[in-house]
Amino acid sequence: MDQLAAAHQGGLRAIPYVKAWAEKYKDKGLVVIGIHSPEFAFEKNADNVKRAVRDLKITYPVAVDSNYALWRAFDNQYWPAHYFIDTQGRVRYHHFGEGEYAESEHVIQQLLAETGNTGIDTGTVNVAASGAEAAADEGNVKSPETYIGFERAENFASPGGSVQDVDHAYALPADFKLNQWALDGTWKIDGEHAVAAAANGKIAYRFHARDLHLVLAPGQDGKPVRFRILIDGQPPGDDHGSDVDAKGDGTIDSQQLYQLVRQHGAVKDRTFEIQFLDPGVQAFAFTFG
Repeated sequence: MDQLAAAHQGGLRAIPYVKAWAEKYKDKGLVVIGIHSPEFAFEKNADNVKRAVRDLKITYPVAVDSNYALWRAFDNQYWPAHYFIDTQGRVRYHHFGEGEYAESEHVIQQLLAETGNTGIDTGTVNVAASGAEAAADEGNVKSPETYIGFERAENFASPGGSVQDVDHAYALPADFKLNQWALDGTWKIDGEHAVAAAANGKIAYRFHARDLHLVLAPGQDGKPVRFRILIDGQPPGDDHGSDVDAKGDGTIDSQQLYQLVRQHGAVKDRTFEIQFLDPGVQAFAFTFG
């Protein structure tokens, strides 16, 4: 079970391995089927899924499970989740979350060998992913996935707290503790996301991780939204992510996960700030790597 349209970060980092397995063992009988189980409402849009499949260069079939029928049938709770099924239709192994890719590949080799395949390369694939697909620096991730919609939001630090489902003026606090975040400007917070009602709205987060990502979408009119980021009050320079330049400038033109920070030096507590130069942006969740 993977998430593709916004590209849930865990699913993104697993995809290079699944693609490599599909290519390596395609002539040995391995069949790979992806299942897209959406987390946010916009991820149910088939066009968004098709775009993500194309952008990620996925060649195996992907089923869209918008009603969670397969999710419930497998009693699944994870992005990503990998199920390894033999020729009799039995689930012989599963792995939830990231990691243990070598173990998973050895299971593939075992199941293929059981079908009578010979000459299977028992080595493991060498994956060199980049951008948001690159492996996380797990030892330095001290900030959790953080949702902006009020249904799952935690550690919101704007003075006065959040106001649900109406435009409301927010401000940044004078000081942040680690993993606190806040809004500045006029925003409408609903259960799933927050929408900037005017230009120059801001989101700030005190984080500790090598990478910072944010799931964003342009406004309902689809017009691109320009943004600028700062780290500790300064342009990111060499610490910019793949979706922003060294000056901190970027554009939101589709509904997806944007990599905004990738630090190259020592990882420490930093204050991230993003300012949206145009109105209407939809902000869903932070992830870290």
